[in-house]
Amino acid sequence: MLFSKKILQWYSENKRPLPWRNTNDPYRIWLSEIMLQQTKVAQGIPYYEKFVESFPSIYDLANAEEQEVLKLWQGLGYYSRARNLHWTAQYIVDNLDGMFPEDYEGLIKLKGIGDYTASAIASISFNKPEPVVDGNVYRVLSRFRAIDMPINDSKALGLYKGLARELMSTTDVRDYNQGIMEFGALHCAPKKPKCGTCPLQNSCLAYQTNRVLDYPKKIRKNKIRTRYFNYLVVMDDNRNILLNKRTKKDIWQNLYEFPLLESEKELESAEVSKKLVDILKVEEAELVYEKKNKSIIHKLSHQNLNTKFWVVRSSEPLKDGISMQEIETYPVPVLIGDYLKTFKNLYF
Repeated sequence: MLFSKKILQWYSENKRPLPWRNTNDPYRIWLSEIMLQQTKVAQGIPYYEKFVESFPSIYDLANAEEQEVLKLWQGLGYYSRARNLHWTAQYIVDNLDGMFPEDYEGLIKLKGIGDYTASAIASISFNKPEPVVDGNVYRVLSRFRAIDMPINDSKALGLYKGLARELMSTTDVRDYNQGIMEFGALHCAPKKPKCGTCPLQNSCLAYQTNRVLDYPKKIRKNKIRTRYFNYLVVMDDNRNILLNKRTKKDIWQNLYEFPLLESEKELESAEVSKKLVDILKVEEAELVYEKKNKSIIHKLSHQNLNTKFWVVRSSEPLKDGISMQEIETYPVPVLIGDYLKTFKNLYF
């Protein structure tokens, strides 16, 4: 039996009832694909459902405020995905009459849509014969053909895309592409593949040579960078708090945070106190003594944030102070959101 027929048969018997599988609407397929980049399916489902409820159509998303979009995205990480999603929705509404391009060539030109997403939308929504290559597909194909080229090599996409096209079903592209991704996620899993019941085992070169866990190959990642964040949680006598918007092209762009003192090393209270006036522009401000102010290590994909939160009392009213009730409407990184819960319990 052909590779594609085995995948299609497996998919028909094992596919999960995911909410975006009930539609071929390109808007909803696009939402799901963007959300599932760097996000596990179980985590992505509630976000997808909230987005569809808040923005049922691409027109609703295009007309939303960016802050509203980022707030709904809060907790998913990689916030450039949300900003690009919003920008592209506006572009499609303003320039394409709200209609998605139906082919790969048109889709790949849209901001935030790369090779994989363009192929996924073209094939799932419009049944175009475009092979998809995501992390799951890389794993299945690398094992099936025992490919030694690292999947993060600059030449890997061309090689795997060609192989994916060679093996794919051209008559039922929609289910085949979803099937091979699902097969990689559930059956040909990274650490515990179900080789004993695999429909491809007789043709899988990695299985035949007992090297399944050697694939896929990867080039070693760059060294993780460590940064030192000192957040100044400033509160006045009216219990208003300061938040700043991150506008630079860095992590969490356009999200909100407490005033930040970034340092080259971990700071002690005396060092932070010296910098309060310069950073906050508030003359009457002092640190609230906390016996145990331990660092929190917040891990991102390419950096670790060694973070301390310093509570600061201001005896003068904060010019741009925000009430705790208002703060809950602001999009903030998970690190800030988690601390706000603790802070609210301690001081409110």
